[in-house]
Amino acid sequence: MSTFHPRNLHRDGYDFDSLTKVYPSLQPYVIRNPAGEPTISFSDPEAVKALNTALLIGHYGVQHWDIPDGYLCPTVPGRADYLHHLADLLAAGGPLLRGKDIRILDIGTGANLIYAILGQRIYDWSVVGTEVDPLALKTAKALIGINPVLQKGIRLRQQKDRRSILEGIIREHDFFHATVCNPPFYASEAEAAEANARKRKNLKLGTVGRTVAGQPAELWTEGGERSFLLQLIRESQAYGQQVGWFTSLVSQKDNVEPLGQALEKAGAKAVKVIPLAAGQKRARVLAWRFQE
Repeated sequence: MSTFHPRNLHRDGYDFDSLTKVYPSLQPYVIRNPAGEPTISFSDPEAVKALNTALLIGHYGVQHWDIPDGYLCPTVPGRADYLHHLADLLAAGGPLLRGKDIRILDIGTGANLIYAILGQRIYDWSVVGTEVDPLALKTAKALIGINPVLQKGIRLRQQKDRRSILEGIIREHDFFHATVCNPPFYASEAEAAEANARKRKNLKLGTVGRTVAGQPAELWTEGGERSFLLQLIRESQAYGQQVGWFTSLVSQKDNVEPLGQALEKAGAKAVKVIPLAAGQKRARVLAWRFQE
């Protein structure tokens, strides 16, 4: 039984026959699992990239999608799930909020632009993506430029101060219905490398190569995920009347309680923890707001 959100187009798995027809370059990465069913190796960044491309073409009408080698390539189904749960949060039990009047801030949009693309293509939201990495920003701009379907709904802003998250991004007259964020996971480059080596050993892949592509700013930050989100909470206080819901992925369960304590101390009016489940992975979305 699928653990994905009921509206997730990928909750019943992948139709590899259709996907390889719309994107033939996926075919070399298709393998068979022990049950004889088609799949890919999700520890192979190139295979994940090919699958993402096929999904974006086949399901979301994005005809051209590519990222530079070594950049983070998050899987489409998991990111779509986050946005479906966000849509439920914004609806608050009423009709789903669709259309360009709904404004979303994507913190760290990356070269992949995944949240912005999916938010625009699924719900027709207007998305502003922020990015600190010049090459990632250039790539994201190129993706918008080459795909006419994205040009009316996505804008980009460069975060020029690597020490800030929201400061310098949210402008005086901005209002966003929500933020989305996929924070850096690891606390150091060494920790990220150690986790990669451990995963390769467990999968019996040898010692050379990476199971997840990503630039340093995408994978690690000083203090790790908890430190990043504590900073986001601190900065969010100043913009509490300009954002409906602040939200972020939280990969590490142990971070939920201290982040909740920080939100209580910050004066958040409401806090929600929304569980996400994609295959064997377990994560959650932390959401908070300062408005009544």
